[in-house]
Amino acid sequence: MNGAYLRFYVHESHRHHGLLLWEWLLKKASTLDIRGGSAFRAVAGFGRHHVLHEQTFFELAGSVAVEVEFIVTDQEARELLKLIREEKIRLFYAHIPAHFGVINPDDEDPPALGSIA
Repeated sequence: MNGAYLRFYVHESHRHHGLLLWEWLLKKASTLDIRGGSAFRAVAGFGRHHVLHEQTFFELAGSVAVEVEFIVTDQEARELLKLIREEKIRLFYAHIPAHFGVINPDDEDPPALGSIA
């Protein structure tokens, strides 16, 4: 199946409607019936201001990035991006074409998710 790989980069302490932004993204994607998503906490990184942030024992929480990613159909990508725009959330993202499927699908997998070879 063809679709998109969406990856969002958020600060781990940013909130939206009282929830951590990465958590809000996962919950909203679930309500849109997106089949899955993941959030990963960065060990280190820098952004547009070129300030290096590293996760260390003594560092205060909230300064490293969280990557939130989804592999979705094109329609699901449009719906999720539209929702983020409507909520006026400012965040950096990557939208990459993707081919995805399930190797050895079971009865619960939609037929379109079967692998190609």
